[in-house]
Amino acid sequence: MNSSKANILARLRQHPAPFAHLPAPQTRRVMHPLDDSTDLVGLFCAQAQKLSAQVSLPESPAQAIELILQLIGEDRSVLAWDFQHIPLNGLEDALQQARIERAPDRSDGVRVGISGVDAALASTGSIVVSAREGRSRAVSLLPALHIAVLTTGQILPHLDAWLAHQQTDLAGFRAVGNHIIITGASRTADIGMELVLGAHGPAQLQMVILP
Repeated sequence: MNSSKANILARLRQHPAPFAHLPAPQTRRVMHPLDDSTDLVGLFCAQAQKLSAQVSLPESPAQAIELILQLIGEDRSVLAWDFQHIPLNGLEDALQQARIERAPDRSDGVRVGISGVDAALASTGSIVVSAREGRSRAVSLLPALHIAVLTTGQILPHLDAWLAHQQTDLAGFRAVGNHIIITGASRTADIGMELVLGAHGPAQLQMVILP
C-alpha cells in the first residue's frame, strides 16, 4: 500500500464514527411495502412493461423455446450462460438442432444474449443477475437483445426481501464477482433530455417467465 493511501485510511479510521450517539433502529422500514395478498407475478409483469421490457408467460418449456428461437431469428450465434444455470430444459438441444452456436464470452457483434436470473423484484420490475463461473455478466450487457429466463418462484416482493435472503449466506454473497440489478432496457436522457434506449447496454429486454 502506497504512503498516500495509507495516510488517508489512517485519518479516516481516527475520525469518530458518524451518528454513534443514535440508537440502532429496532425495525427496518421496507422501501416498497407490499401486503401478503399482492399478486407478485402480475405486479412484476406490469412494472417491467412500464420500463420498455417485454414479458412473455409461455405455458410450457416447448412454447418458451419456440419464442426464443423466433427472437433469435436468422442469427447463427448467441451469448449465453452455461445452460444448467438457465431454467429451461431442452434449450441447449434446441439451439444445436437449429445450428445456433454459443459464442465465446465477450464476443463482439453478437445480437442476442440468453441468461437466467438470481431473482426478480416485483415492486420495481427488476431482475438480479449475479456473475460467477458459467454466468458471464457480458451476456446481459453486450448484446442488443437480452433474453432473461426465470420462473415464477424466483419473483420476490422487493429488493429488501432479496437482501434479507443474502444475509443468510454472507460468505456466498461476497464470493460473487458482482451483482447487477437490471430495471428495464438500457436507457439514457443525458443528451437534450431525449430518451434513448440501448446507449449503455441492451436496447431490448425480453423476460420469459415459466411456471
